Amino acid sequence: MLETVTKTADDVAAVMAGIGAKARAASRIMANAPSEQKNRALRAMARMVRCSAAQVLAANAEDVSRAKADGMAAAFIDRLKLTPERIDGIAAGIEAIAELADPVGTTLASWERPNGLAIARVRTPLGVIGVIYESRPNVTADAGALCLKAGNAVILRGGSDSFASSRAIHGCLTRGLLEAGLPEDAIQIVPTRDRAAVGEMLAGLSGNLDVIVPRGGKSLVARVQEEARVPVFAHLEGICHVYIHEAADLAMARAIVVNAKMRRTGICGAAETLLIDRSVVASHLPAIVADLKAAGCAVRGDAEACSAVDGIEAASEADWSAEYLDAIISVRVVGGIDAAMAHIARYGSSHTESIVTDDAAAAEKFLAEVDSAIVMHNASTQFADGGEFGMGAEIGIATGRMHARGPVGVEQLTSFKYRVRGSGQVRP
Repeated sequence: MLETVTKTADDVAAVMAGIGAKARAASRIMANAPSEQKNRALRAMARMVRCSAAQVLAANAEDVSRAKADGMAAAFIDRLKLTPERIDGIAAGIEAIAELADPVGTTLASWERPNGLAIARVRTPLGVIGVIYESRPNVTADAGALCLKAGNAVILRGGSDSFASSRAIHGCLTRGLLEAGLPEDAIQIVPTRDRAAVGEMLAGLSGNLDVIVPRGGKSLVARVQEEARVPVFAHLEGICHVYIHEAADLAMARAIVVNAKMRRTGICGAAETLLIDRSVVASHLPAIVADLKAAGCAVRGDAEACSAVDGIEAASEADWSAEYLDAIISVRVVGGIDAAMAHIARYGSSHTESIVTDDAAAAEKFLAEVDSAIVMHNASTQFADGGEFGMGAEIGIATGRMHARGPVGVEQLTSFKYRVRGSGQVRP
């Protein structure tokens, strides 16, 4: 494989140039592929994933063993590790994408001008998408399947830590493409761990890459945003907040906070900071902290939280902007909804925030005024997921404001063009 021959920067550049050219050629075929053919490929991919579960698990065991030897954190290992249940979930996710409506060719708007010109705005594929991601091998399947459904070609660059797992899953995807008569170059994976490959993608692969989607830690996203010469769907870290309003039901607040933090601590939708109104600190915070501690979560708080409940560690300024991705949560006492929203605006990453309250007016204010990609009322932040939104799956949660925001699914992986039909009109 190319992993063994990409010895120099020139080798990497040549390999990546070839990948880009093949992706562009495949994208032209994919843009016009019938829905039935794309769906046939997706169903074949899902079947291949299930049939190859033993091989995928064996490859993943190599990655997990290496990560443990390197001293990676437990949350990182959780993101990396595959199980038979997770592999079945990967296959089910691909099947769910096959059931989605095909966005390509959908008419978004149409109108007729006084001169008789008929104009329609119609969804089209983006072209060639580059996805750069870390640790999560399931992104290989999610990204490949979503890009396929939206009529694109995709170049996948997984993390070095999930190299073997991602390649095993990618093999299932290419076999599905071939079974359906689609070009295997429609879904390619970078065949080297060399970081120079990322640089080649950020440079645009000689104009063959149309957009980059980074999914990973702050340093990866920062590098992509700083160096990319093609558009980027930004996916910043998930510094997510749960705000306990003064009108919050205690039982609901307890359940939501524990789930938002502890269901899976290593995902971007996990809550990292708990904000609580001063008026309900005495009635609500002791029970919430006790629940968190019983679930194995460390709690760090401001001076007011520490004085109200025993066993809370003192938080530092750095805690308010920390994405722990671990069993740690910071707690700040606030003087009402405006103070809570001010904290989110200062320290948040525009990912996901939730308010817990029975006050409808407060909920609407929070939903309207908090400027994050996803804003929730009386729900766990762990629902920040394309699958939970009914989108089949997602490449990531875009936290920017251009083109795509929130879960990036099939519709967000399309653009549009105008089709204009006339009957001989000329412009005076």
